Amino acid sequence: MSPFANSERLFKIASQLMPGGVNSPVRAWGAVGLSPRLIARGEGARIYDVDGNAYLDYVGSWGPLILGHAYPEVVAAVQEAAARGTSFGASTPGEVELAEMLVRAVPGLEMVRLVSSGTEACMSALRLARGATGRARVIKFDGCYHGHADSFLVAAGSGMLTHAIPGSPGVPGEIADLTMSLPYNDLDAVARALKQHPGEVAAIFVEPVVGNMGVVPPQSGFLEGLRRLCDQEGCLLVFDEVITGFRVAWGGAQARYGIKPDLTCLGKIIGGGLPVGAYGGRRDLMAQMAPVGPIYQAGTLSGNPVAVAGGLAALKALKQAGTYESLEEKGAWLARELSAAAARQGAAVTINRVASMLTVFFTPGPVANLNDAKKADLNQFQRFFQGMLAEGVYLPCSQFEAWFVSTAHSQKDLESTVAAAERVWTGMARG
Repeated sequence: MSPFANSERLFKIASQLMPGGVNSPVRAWGAVGLSPRLIARGEGARIYDVDGNAYLDYVGSWGPLILGHAYPEVVAAVQEAAARGTSFGASTPGEVELAEMLVRAVPGLEMVRLVSSGTEACMSALRLARGATGRARVIKFDGCYHGHADSFLVAAGSGMLTHAIPGSPGVPGEIADLTMSLPYNDLDAVARALKQHPGEVAAIFVEPVVGNMGVVPPQSGFLEGLRRLCDQEGCLLVFDEVITGFRVAWGGAQARYGIKPDLTCLGKIIGGGLPVGAYGGRRDLMAQMAPVGPIYQAGTLSGNPVAVAGGLAALKALKQAGTYESLEEKGAWLARELSAAAARQGAAVTINRVASMLTVFFTPGPVANLNDAKKADLNQFQRFFQGMLAEGVYLPCSQFEAWFVSTAHSQKDLESTVAAAERVWTGMARG
């Protein structure tokens, strides 16, 4: 019997009930040539599938589990909140406390509104930017993913890139035409676009550190240049920190790089692994949202007390002294030693890293934008993924995603990961 018999059986049933057998496309494992493992539970740095197989996890629910799986304080907070009631459709003390914590921590936040996902946060921020400026056009960057709202499904990253979908049916051309997608790290392209459409661009949306075509850091001067161009043109700079918020630093990428956007989108970590998002920014902009202003956005589950409790517990744990220094050291060690192991085995890879997120690109690189990322050898990536899975290491099932290191990963875990990678690369070199 297959050691993955239960996963295979359940996925077969799921395929008759859900499109592709999944509720999010990348989970179908189409890019790695395998049937997906169905996960039963997680603890610390490990997850366990329904057949009882254990894996050292570098996905971490695609980033939010920076403290590892089933972190005790988060679990306790969620249990206590759920026992008091799972949803009220009314304001609660917890959401006030979380909002206060976010505003104090994130430089660009003067006011914030909680929502239920990163997609909702970005969609709402775009509506606010258009309403506040009276302009319709938006600039994004090739390979950056800001959720699946219509305006952002143009040259998007994440699952769109993994499955080679350039856009999506169901998105009206009139809406897509208002979105300009430009090469990441190319300020000249942004300047040309703004000059070509003077007074028409409402906002520039950017992942300050890209995580959705794999990890791609901003080149020196890029974020500063975007800030300058927005100020000159009178459009808004929006940082999508759904991945980077409280991941690359306390306060996010804007704290790490010292650039203050007009609006910020958050998610992932601020819910402690539960469904949550947030958008916020300058007080004068946020004051234009209903009920105090004319721009409408609402949500029954926004500020959900269970998600808020999980987020508060996670953020309080992250605020402890030394947490981010430790995560930085772990990320740096893993990237450095993986690079050395690849070199010893003659594997042509480029490893991009910022803080505790990294990507091993199967190309000699460098990787500074989507065109560079797309040079990666996807067959090599597939072989590497399969080899690492057989070694008990669970990686993102796409070349164009980030690995995430958590506080739960021990030095022994990191060392075993590098040793496994070297064995896999050795096998790949032998054919």
